[in-house]
Amino acid sequence: MQEIKTETGSVIIDGNTSDGYHTFNELYHHRAVLFARICKDHPEIAWKAKKHSDGTMFDKMFIVGIDTPEGQYSYHYDLDPYWDMFDVQELPTAPKWDGHEPSDIMRVMSI
Repeated sequence: MQEIKTETGSVIIDGNTSDGYHTFNELYHHRAVLFARICKDHPEIAWKAKKHSDGTMFDKMFIVGIDTPEGQYSYHYDLDPYWDMFDVQELPTAPKWDGHEPSDIMRVMSI
């Protein structure tokens, strides 16, 4: 949760914040469903792990990714409820991060 101060007071931004159409929580869930579908369609390049390559992980989260012809693309998700949604190979640790960033989303189009 983030609080932003404005001239007329403060605004709380959290998962229930909406753009008038969707909340952040809805969009996060939609992204998970769509990425799970991509992973299901390409199990030979998809993976999930409860640890990063260095053995660390955010509390109650996991990482899921794909190895595209242009490099990795991955997301972190909450273990509950998303772990079982990703029916892909489980690795002991994720592959070493190749430096990809959100702006590299078009890598997904190379599969």
